[in-house]
Amino acid sequence: MSKMYKEYAYHLPDDTWSQSYLMPRLLHMLGKPNGPILDLGCGNGSVARALLGLGYDVYGVDASEGGISIAEGLSPGRFFVLDLSAGGLPEPLTKIAFKTVISTEVIEHLYDPRGFIDFAHRILGPGGELIISTPYHGYLKNLVLALLGRMDAHFTVLWDGGHIKFWSRKTLTRLLEEENFKVDKFVGAGRWPLVWKTMIIAATN
Repeated sequence: MSKMYKEYAYHLPDDTWSQSYLMPRLLHMLGKPNGPILDLGCGNGSVARALLGLGYDVYGVDASEGGISIAEGLSPGRFFVLDLSAGGLPEPLTKIAFKTVISTEVIEHLYDPRGFIDFAHRILGPGGELIISTPYHGYLKNLVLALLGRMDAHFTVLWDGGHIKFWSRKTLTRLLEEENFKVDKFVGAGRWPLVWKTMIIAATN
């Protein structure tokens, strides 16, 4: 990653605050366990470990050495530090034919989202699936936030290591299509329709 990357600080193996409303939607997107999954940007491994506990074959990679240390300590052999600028997966993962890549609440933190999606595209073979979640931004939601005086709190610009990209369904779909994915499914998660906390998009390679 770039030296300008501000590492998200992981100190505990706890679930992320968003997992309570993300996991049911993610599980619906995944369906039954069916081949190896790569959690791209796995952080402290909490999502991947939850999936492992449900019988999925999951591995995780992340730029955060602190996060991977926590994850690997709880599930040895499943988690690896990854610098995307290296261009490929860590050697132990290179022989695994991943059918699915998941990425939850990561792309909004990245300076180079196109490079991130291109990396996922290169990992997956034909017919492979990328399932990606990110905070939802839409006209109605932003209007409600503005009327309530919540825009500054929502955009979190003073959070070091926080969000630097703000995606709508339209912009994330366009990015995926530019990187040769075909978008198949969309679902909102958390709160009410059109003011969702986050969105999940599934796309096929």
